[in-house]
Amino acid sequence: MPDLDRVREALQNSMSTWATLEVRGDQARVVPAPDLEQLIAELDRLAPQWSLNWGCDAASPYVVRARLDVAGVSREGLAQAPTLSDAKLAALAELARLFGISGGEGRWVDYDPEDGPNVADLDAERELPAAPRTSALPPEPPRDPQMDKARRHIDELLEQLKAAGKGGEATRILMRGYGETVDDSRALYKQLKAILDQ
Repeated sequence: MPDLDRVREALQNSMSTWATLEVRGDQARVVPAPDLEQLIAELDRLAPQWSLNWGCDAASPYVVRARLDVAGVSREGLAQAPTLSDAKLAALAELARLFGISGGEGRWVDYDPEDGPNVADLDAERELPAAPRTSALPPEPPRDPQMDKARRHIDELLEQLKAAGKGGEATRILMRGYGETVDDSRALYKQLKAILDQ
């Protein structure tokens, strides 16, 4: 089984593109992100069995989940961006961060509506991929059956909200996750239910 250092190395080696997180006039905030094709090649070389699953929770702006299962470890990145392709890249960047590959908070660059963000200077100053940190991966929190149940209820309500055309508002509430405790999740559920009942 490949070890986590090799997974981090695969992610680090694929960090060759940029995700646009937001656009403000003629400026865009970008973060380094794994190139999907390069990441697939790295993972194929690393492990015979791995999976990368996607979910789009909202559009305008797009909210995308990317879940990577490799080397016996699962991590899920959630990100928001103005386009679907950028949201997918940003979700991959968040996944990489959860595996210990930090891309920073993002950099502001010039933006042209036709040409997109100008990342030429960033590409020029980018260093070669650094050796990944060898610190231990943070443990995945233990599963709490009550939290799993609460999350299922929130997911079911989210589907109803999407069907009612209120998915975007609901997704903004869920950007920080499902809450740390069952009480947090109940409070989130009540907020979402209030949106549905409006």
